[in-house]
Amino acid sequence: MEAGKKLETDNRMKAEFEQKLRSIAGEGNVLIDEPMAKHTTFRVGGPADYFVTPDIPEKVRDLTDLCRKKGIPYYILGNGSNLLVSDKGYRGVILQIYKNMEAVGIEEGGKIRAQAGALLSKVAAAAYEASLTGFEFAAGIPGTIGGAAVMNAGAYGGELKDVFLEATVLTPEGEIKRLTREEMQLGYRTSAVAKNGYIVLEVRIQLSKGSQENIRALMEDLKKRRIAKQPLEYPSAGSTFKRPEGYFAGKLIQDAGLRGFTVGGAQVSEKHCGFVINKNEAKAKDIVSLIEQVKEKVDKAFGVMLETEVKYLGEME
Repeated sequence: MEAGKKLETDNRMKAEFEQKLRSIAGEGNVLIDEPMAKHTTFRVGGPADYFVTPDIPEKVRDLTDLCRKKGIPYYILGNGSNLLVSDKGYRGVILQIYKNMEAVGIEEGGKIRAQAGALLSKVAAAAYEASLTGFEFAAGIPGTIGGAAVMNAGAYGGELKDVFLEATVLTPEGEIKRLTREEMQLGYRTSAVAKNGYIVLEVRIQLSKGSQENIRALMEDLKKRRIAKQPLEYPSAGSTFKRPEGYFAGKLIQDAGLRGFTVGGAQVSEKHCGFVINKNEAKAKDIVSLIEQVKEKVDKAFGVMLETEVKYLGEME
């Protein structure tokens, strides 16, 4: 009888929580048991209990506040381009700041304002249309500008910090505030956002006037280099490992004899050893096992312990 009452209570509390999520985010913006494989570039991951897509900063604030008050874990997701989700999924709320919050606007003086969910490719396209240069490096990075701010994303010699002006963030206490370039503490794959548990809502960058012809030429050149060197034909999370000081992760992995190394459906890319790819319907456990074995073998061969750029979410096997 006691077990029955507990189940009844749990079901009632669950229904009340779902209703509160819908009342804040909107009926069509809450999904139950949503497969995370649909929302990560690795194309792996089991179901999230709740998948919520808010469309304004105030809803992000209210949703996180609700989760904290109810003791429900939550995770902020962009395009899912740097994330590996457990095969078991995620017990909590995924708050995706992406297509519902992706507006990009051009301001005077070469400035661009972008909501956190805007893809870097969209921001780069807007910069091109406005004849603004300095953001070409980011055009091919498969993530959002919010995620880029968290990690100070970079490629081909450019980083977000090179053009960063300010960000609007939500603090764990529920305060919406602006952070200057100095306050963001942008470093190699880190920021004040990552260190303090902030949520990026909007980013402003400062670019320079340039020639559309030159901007397009550089973007096309970088695109060709990506296609030539990166395994874009397979699902992945981009570059899997951080660059060790004084080394290149891909070179270390290659020199350790791990080109094409495979675990289940996961593989060290034969095209670029710095990429772990979903070669053939990989599971998260395959990718985790492969990554850990690569780290062990590289450490044994060269005394260098690789660190992953990819974030893990959920209970890994």
